[in-house]
Order: sequence, then C-alpha cells, then structure tokens
Amino acid sequence: MNTVRPVDAIAFEAEADVLIIGAGAAGLVAALAAKEARAEVVIVERDAVPSGSTALSAGLIPAAGTRFQRQAGIEDSPALFARDILEKAHHEPDAAMVERLAERIGPVLEWLADRHGLPFDVITNFSYPGHSARRMHGLPKRTGSELIDRLREAVEAQEIPILTGFRATTLFRSPDGMIAGIAGTRPDGGEERIGCKALVLACNGYGGNRVLVARHIPHMTEALWFGHSGNEGDAVLWGEQLGAELVDMSGHQGHGSVAQPHGILISWATIMEGGFQVNALGERFSDESHGYSEQAATVLRQPEGKAWTIFDARIAGIARQFEDFQNAEAQGAIVSAASIEDLAAKTGLPGATLADTAGEVAVLKRGEGQDRFGRDFSNVPPLAAPFHAVRVTGALFHTQGGLRVDAAARVLDKGGRAFPNLHACGGAAVGVSGAQASGYLSGNGLLTAVALGEIAGRAAAFPSPPSKSAVVDFDT
Repeated sequence: MNTVRPVDAIAFEAEADVLIIGAGAAGLVAALAAKEARAEVVIVERDAVPSGSTALSAGLIPAAGTRFQRQAGIEDSPALFARDILEKAHHEPDAAMVERLAERIGPVLEWLADRHGLPFDVITNFSYPGHSARRMHGLPKRTGSELIDRLREAVEAQEIPILTGFRATTLFRSPDGMIAGIAGTRPDGGEERIGCKALVLACNGYGGNRVLVARHIPHMTEALWFGHSGNEGDAVLWGEQLGAELVDMSGHQGHGSVAQPHGILISWATIMEGGFQVNALGERFSDESHGYSEQAATVLRQPEGKAWTIFDARIAGIARQFEDFQNAEAQGAIVSAASIEDLAAKTGLPGATLADTAGEVAVLKRGEGQDRFGRDFSNVPPLAAPFHAVRVTGALFHTQGGLRVDAAARVLDKGGRAFPNLHACGGAAVGVSGAQASGYLSGNGLLTAVALGEIAGRAAAFPSPPSKSAVVDFDT
C-alpha cells in the first residue's frame, strides 16, 4: 500500500509549495508555520475529521520559561527542561535535538496564543513525574480534542485547505532525490496526485500496525491499543524504501491508567497526589510514581492485566479539571465508598488485604519506614474518606521511534545526509524518549508534535536544493 516510485512522467492534478500528510497537532502547526512563511500549503488527511493521536490525549504540552509560567509564579528554564528530558530518557536521545526543542516550544506556544488565539495556561495544582517544575500547558477543557479543534479552526481561518478522506499511498521521487509529490485514494476509490516543492510527513507512528509492533515492541503486541487507528506506520514504511535512518524503534508511550471496561484515560494526578495501585489480590506491586508510561507494562503483568487505582475525594477534585475524568464519573467508572472496607466490598477486592495495604501506605505517608518498592510518599497527604477506586489496564498510546531528522526537521538517510525537501515531525519523526517506555517524560509526544511541527513548516517553506547540505536556522 505504501510505496515510493520514480516520478517519471507523472501528471499532477494539483500543486502546492508545502504539502503535509496528516492533520493532527504536528501537521496543523506545520501548516500554520509554513503559511506564515508565505508558502502555499495543502494538508491531506485520511479521516473525515482531523483528530489523530492528539485528540485522544489530554492535550497538555510541556514548555519552560513561558510567560504563562511567569504569570503563575513558576520559575523554569529550557535548560532545566532539557535536563529533565535527558535524565528520564537515560541520556539516549540526541542532546542537541532535545535542547533545540526545549528552547523552541515556549516561543511556539506563545506564538499560537498571540497569533492564533489559543488560550494556554499552566496546570499549577499537581506535578507530573520527572518534571522539575510545573510546565504542562493546556487549554481550558484539558482535552486533546479541544487542542485539535482550536488548531483546525486556526488553519481554516488562514484559508489553508485540508483535503479530508485522502489516504496517501505513494511518494514520487525525482532522480535528484527530491520528493516531487504524492498519490492517494479518495472515498470514491479514485486516485489523486498532488505535486509539491516540499513534503512534511506528519502522519504519526506505527502503534496501530500490529506487525510493526510485534517486530519492534513485542511485549506490547497484546496490549490495548489506545491510539488513533491511523497510526499504521506510513512514515516508517516509506522511510524504509527511501533508505532513511530509523531510530529508537522500541521507544513508546504506554499508560497504566485506562479505565476498564470504559476505555477512558484517567489522569495520573490520581497517583501523583497520593493515590496508589493494587492488583486483584489487593496488593501494591510497584513504585507507581516512576511514570505512567512504564507503568503500562507493569499493570499488564498483574492478574488479568488489570489493577485498581485507589484515591480520595481531594484527589478526585484535582482530577476533575480534566474532561476525561468527568466522563469517567458520568459513566460510572469511579467507585466511591465511605470506608476502605466498603470500597473493598464494592470493587470485589479482598477486604483484609486492601485494608492492610491502605494502612501500610498511611504509615509511609507519616514518614515511618521505607517503601519496599522505593516510592517516596513524604510530600503527599494521607487519604481520607470518602475513598474512590477505578479499575484500569495498561495500554499502548503511541510509538516514539521513527525517522531521524536534522535541526530543520529534514529526514536523514543512513549516511546522515538530508533529503532536500522531505521533513518529518510528530510521531513520524523519532521522539526524545529513547528506546524504552521508561524514557517517556510526560508530554514528550506533543512536545515533538508542536515544536518540531513548527520547525518543519517553516523549513519546508524554503526547501534546500539537492546539492545544498547546510541547515538554515529558521528561528530568526
């Protein structure tokens, strides 16, 4: 289905300066940036309505040193942010790229706010694991669907066409290495060809392709896929045929907190503010605070691949700022009880064991003893009635491996040479999480979608000739 062909004498029905495959956050931001650079832009999107993996997320974007943080009295810097990314990812990602994205994301969010009216603010009432400062920026509803809708509205206001129902299948390559255009199918079965001066791959990762998951992340093959169905690895498959370098292909974002059977993401605030997880035996089984990504595989190793997250009304109040949590409550996913004993009865957990576990956590929160799993409970208050619980499973959200790119988001071949007019961003490009799920720092996915999307869009507006290898700094 995904092929690369020589351009030969192909006739294109339409042309664009910058052609973008994918209308998730990465593609939409790339389009806005390219348009501002005075390029003629066209986006093609396989779905009837733009959504992508972004729409399934909480829509939170980490950024450091922003005016939104300053307004909230938060001290932070891109250098500290870059350090946090690298430490969480075991220093596996390219440090220069991490630093570039950490520097770029703040100005991009302020640009989206000022130029396109996206009302960002910072979450100030809890911290995400691995972040040294509170730097998660979101829109009022704290949903990815809201982020997509606002970006789509901004694109439409700029009169940038989005061709929905367009399934890109073929890249056409010139003898000089330039990408001349693409072909794709429409809902009526017809094929359409669009030429371009530069192409941006913003078509996300490969988590929805079970063959590729089995090859690169075999232990997650049977995990619940909680990403967008369009994540079929288009960029990976095209990249393999082009001779592009693929990096950190085992890297991915999991999540150890998807409500079952409701299929709703439960905020990790339920853990970071002092909640804990137990298995079907009523026993804790890990240091839950390490991160929600690595917790996915840990939960899946429990009986039936399920766990219960235990928290209280105070924590529920914090989580309620997220629309997903409100939906979980409305659908009955959250169980409430006046006591731990009643909670055990309502969840079917062993009462005596759950009481012992809750008692052990209470002791640890008083600073008495050390947690056998290594978790530090010292800075969170004890749980108090009424208590809450939600049954969850581990899931694969999206992949972090992908095409290696340079500082202008141009795709690199296995020899380190840039394809002159081929760019990648978001899940199509390698992320900054390294090769392990534990390397994923909260928000890394939208960091690369938004920051690298903006870089790709501006760079694609000025594609390099085949003979030119220098990278232009598009920040000025």
